[in-house]
Amino acid sequence: MSSRKSSADEDLGATIDLTPMLDVVFIMLIFFIVTATFIKEPGVEVDRPDANTAAVKNAKILVAINADNKVWVDKNEVDPQFVKDQIELLMAENPKSPVIIQADAKSNIKTLNEVAQAARSLGIVDVSIAVQKE
Repeated sequence: MSSRKSSADEDLGATIDLTPMLDVVFIMLIFFIVTATFIKEPGVEVDRPDANTAAVKNAKILVAINADNKVWVDKNEVDPQFVKDQIELLMAENPKSPVIIQADAKSNIKTLNEVAQAARSLGIVDVSIAVQKE
């Protein structure tokens, strides 16, 4: 009988406590969520022109111009007359952020110039045009 009792005691003591492992997993999950950088998209797919020289910039203000010359700011279609107002709202959140214009290769240069001038009229010096590196 004593052998039967000792095997039952061993079975009870052989369980593994998973609580510390779950704590570590949740802490790692929180760490990765907090440190992740999220990529901002303008809200429309743009076929950017190719360029030999291109620099990588991290911008908070993205303006997209599609092939139909429609302007998109922060995933919303915006009338070209009100682009300046939208950029000004985004500048309030990130005052020193550069403005990057993603213009489609088939878009009109006039629309691109209007958007760039609207950004420069707000005092933004760093206005760039996004290209696709060859």
